[in-house]
Amino acid sequence: MIRLFRYALLGLHFFFGSIAGLLIGLARPFNPTNSRLCAQLYGFFGLPIIGLKVEIKGIENYPIDRPFVVVCNHQSNWDLFVAGKAVPARTVSIGKKQLKWIPLFGQLYWLAGNILIDRSDHKKAMQSMDTTKQALREKNTNIWFFPEGTRNHGKNMLPFKKGGFLTAINAGVPIVPVCVDPYLDNFSMNKWDNGTAMVHVLPLIETADIGAEQVDALMHGCHKLMLQVINRAREPQIKSEK
Repeated sequence: MIRLFRYALLGLHFFFGSIAGLLIGLARPFNPTNSRLCAQLYGFFGLPIIGLKVEIKGIENYPIDRPFVVVCNHQSNWDLFVAGKAVPARTVSIGKKQLKWIPLFGQLYWLAGNILIDRSDHKKAMQSMDTTKQALREKNTNIWFFPEGTRNHGKNMLPFKKGGFLTAINAGVPIVPVCVDPYLDNFSMNKWDNGTAMVHVLPLIETADIGAEQVDALMHGCHKLMLQVINRAREPQIKSEK
């Protein structure tokens, strides 16, 4: 019963939230701050509906004097609410071109200034990478990547893809790792209280002196660092299960 009630509320929230986001986008199309406003709008109402709270640590690690690339682990569709709370100002994300055609949300995503790429066409994907480089260097816009490329469903992080790391290296901007502690283990839409999801904004990683030939080392090092933070969050639960 709780589950059905929540999904009904989420449906209403999605509809009215998307309408509000579209109005913001139409008022100032492609403004990079739109994306953050929409993420906060979805999270403000969405988190209480699903019974989840979010606490952010290390928010001061976001640079305020230059653009940067964020890499964050991706657990579920609820990351729209959870990770959305930690989106810094003037930050857009990378999405598949097909998202543009999802009713309401797709148009909102496009007008919010997010970058849409055609992953099926290598040439167009490379052109999109040039667009991201321009956004970072010339428009003072940050870019948010989920480097796993898909949801990991709260399990150990999947291997990273290179796109976000190459983007940072090519633009000469730092990477800020963001780790969301596992929150799906005891999550249920039939529970009123699903606890608190911790979000850790880690110190930045400079890329100015890193060449493209070192992208693998950078990517694997970042993956290892983030996995250590996430595993530390799992330790109390693992001990309680023994």
